[in-house]
Amino acid sequence: MSHSNIILAGLIGAGIQASRTPALHEHEGDAQGMRYLYRLIDLDQLQMDSTALPDLLLAAERMNYTGLNITFPCKQAIIPLLDELSPEARGIGAVNTVVLRDGKRVGHNTDCLGFAEGFRRGLQDAARERVVQMGAGGAGAAVAHALLSEGVRQLSIFDVDSERAESLANNLNQHFGFGRVVAGRDLPSTLNLADGLVNTTPMGMAKLPGMPVPVELLRKELWVAEIVYFPLETELLRNARALGCRTLDGGNMAVFQAVKAFELFSGVVPDAQRMLAHFQSMNG
Repeated sequence: MSHSNIILAGLIGAGIQASRTPALHEHEGDAQGMRYLYRLIDLDQLQMDSTALPDLLLAAERMNYTGLNITFPCKQAIIPLLDELSPEARGIGAVNTVVLRDGKRVGHNTDCLGFAEGFRRGLQDAARERVVQMGAGGAGAAVAHALLSEGVRQLSIFDVDSERAESLANNLNQHFGFGRVVAGRDLPSTLNLADGLVNTTPMGMAKLPGMPVPVELLRKELWVAEIVYFPLETELLRNARALGCRTLDGGNMAVFQAVKAFELFSGVVPDAQRMLAHFQSMNG
């Protein structure tokens, strides 16, 4: 077994004990006949925050890591610590995959592609004139790119930090054309006119229970998409399904961002259907 066939990867983030990512990568590595080890680097468990990123990156390089995935709350904080960014990562302004090679740290974004793939599979013919997105963080930036690329005509972005929503809207408009994106002001009236709702906040995760929008704003004509995947049925999705809404859970994005990250780390194109089936078996 050649050294290049031994992959050591990890995930840096806060509260990630329930992550399915290590199992997805290691199972596919086994199927490809590789030695593939994937570790969790949980800031909560280490009692650290994103200020620890410089130390953690240096440690990973010294220990010969092949690469790292990056999740909440580090997808933007990681950028100043990298040597290069892929065109996607630069355009999105967020990184979820870092390849460590030849002394260089190269940032990529596989969230955008991951969400787009799930959206195409699950909501292919859904109306997309007006869409409301909750959250303007690192995942939100990637999802917004995916939604606009998939033909959403107007995207309204809401965030607890209105400046963050404003600045993401401005960046996206420069990229996709003026007026495609607005920072949301009045959630009830905006959602009332919308075709779809997408949650990109961590709200609904096992450790952050609750809903990103009040339940009374949901109605059956709205499609609802979620990027949280633990639990796979968030409170938002459960309430939306009870009303008869079309829904998309966070599973596809979780799998397809991992499919691309696997390829970036190993140089081998994985079997996406096998990874999807494995994910579904873990969540059965």
